[in-house]
Amino acid sequence: MAYSAEISRTHPSCFLLLVDQSGSMSDGFGGAKSGKSKAECVADATNRLLQNLVIKCAKEEGIRDYYHVGVIGYGSAGIAPALAGPLAGKELVAVSEIGTSPARVEQRARKVDDGAGGLVEQQVRFPIWLDAAAKGGTPMLEALGLAHGILSRWLAEHPSSFPPVVINITDGESTDGDPMEAASRLQSLSTSDGNVLLFNLHLSSSAALPVEFPSDEALLPDKFASLLFRMSSELPDHMRDIALQEGKKVEGHARGFSFNADLVSVIQFLDIGTRPAELR
Repeated sequence: MAYSAEISRTHPSCFLLLVDQSGSMSDGFGGAKSGKSKAECVADATNRLLQNLVIKCAKEEGIRDYYHVGVIGYGSAGIAPALAGPLAGKELVAVSEIGTSPARVEQRARKVDDGAGGLVEQQVRFPIWLDAAAKGGTPMLEALGLAHGILSRWLAEHPSSFPPVVINITDGESTDGDPMEAASRLQSLSTSDGNVLLFNLHLSSSAALPVEFPSDEALLPDKFASLLFRMSSELPDHMRDIALQEGKKVEGHARGFSFNADLVSVIQFLDIGTRPAELR
């Protein structure tokens, strides 16, 4: 059965995030309550994802390299690796490098249960690997091309692993051409366990209702959302099961696509899209 390979240190998997860093990412979410820009919320969600991956791979003897991870930004600075600090300039790194090399650690306030039915504010340590950025155009076509090159090299070394998962996070239209063919080329790459999975997270500034994991393009409000839907892979069975367990309404042939998400939904989307199989 496709997308069922176990993930181990011998046969790791790979996650590659493509993050839109164009000028429009300085806008707020359509229905956001956080007061933060899309760029800031995406950076927070990405940093939380990276922290969760490290925790998932942490064992008594250290962080096991079950995953190779990359974050590529695309905007006014072109297309380039977006991790900050000691990992700056690296396209893919082992998850143990993520765990040991944050750019910095910030103190963040978090609401927690006070045990008496109320909430109390608590200070927590929050590692930072990705900083918010928002300037220039949206060279999505070139970003997908870079992802193809990165994963072609990775797949040559890991032909039997769980297929890589690419998550493209954007708020609109590609400014360097139609990305559909580049997306198809990326999805044509494969291991013996299945093709590369490409998921898209569309962060609209409109007030349109959110749409998560749709199976029907007719549910989407505009041509940009429809294009990203068509670019998105169908969810493998186990990811669809995870989405159902998280309370999502997911039908057969649901795609890894989300429209107009708030920060909570962004975090849930990234979590579902990066839970491929059991670790061993």
